[in-house]
Amino acid sequence: MVPNPLTSDNYSIWRLQLSQHFAANGYEAHLTGQAVSSPNSTLQEQNRWKLVDRNLVSAILATISPPILPYVINLGSAHEVWTALERRLQPTNRSRVIQLKNELHQIQMRDRTMGQYLDQIKTIVDNIAAAGSTVDTEDIVLYILNGLPSAYNSFKTAIRTSMQPIHLDDLYSLLSSEEIILQQQNLKDQIQQTESMALFSNRNYRGKKPRGKGPFPRQQTNERQMQPGEVSSSVRPPTQRPTCQICGKLGHAAINCWHRCNLNYAPPTNSRALTAQQ
Repeated sequence: MVPNPLTSDNYSIWRLQLSQHFAANGYEAHLTGQAVSSPNSTLQEQNRWKLVDRNLVSAILATISPPILPYVINLGSAHEVWTALERRLQPTNRSRVIQLKNELHQIQMRDRTMGQYLDQIKTIVDNIAAAGSTVDTEDIVLYILNGLPSAYNSFKTAIRTSMQPIHLDDLYSLLSSEEIILQQQNLKDQIQQTESMALFSNRNYRGKKPRGKGPFPRQQTNERQMQPGEVSSSVRPPTQRPTCQICGKLGHAAINCWHRCNLNYAPPTNSRALTAQQ
């Protein structure tokens, strides 16, 4: 009779489907309590009424989910079952509507795609309708626009300032097209930014001259700078040539003289030594 069993979330739509089905077959009075077994009716009529009512109770119980069954398992008539479910689930249904409308009011697109964002809104609106309430089309448009990121500001302004109301199907198509346009623009901006960074890097590289590759390369040296008053080690005073104390000649010391072991050697006079030195 109904595609989905009764739960705490779909009471309104379940009630609508089941009441329409019973009304189409002439049994709606059993649900509302208008059809009762009269004491003045014959025994056959009373038995027939009980048979119909029990069949209706059986049909209702077959459409209820297991968590809901304990609420009506001890009730005897279709009217009692129908009234108990309404009394039990109607307050919960109102809380459900409030919760769903609050979700719709606070919904944001964030990192969803446009299709996912719109599907989420449609799901919430459908659940509100299933709970027995409705949301005005203008309110749905407002919730959709409020949840869009700042990249859609120009689009939101155009829709809000429009003098003509927009249909939801048209709004969905426009939003999908706007998403494609923004994606293409973002891709173009990323490419331009990458090219600009590459060009800047090339210019920066060409502007730097590597050390040692210019027209006058600097030669690296390990020499340290001289301090004030310090004499460079590369500039050394000339070394004096030794004078032999045996033969009187320049260029060698006495320990290296050829005549050091010659006991008969007599050193020359000063004039002869000077002549030998010259």
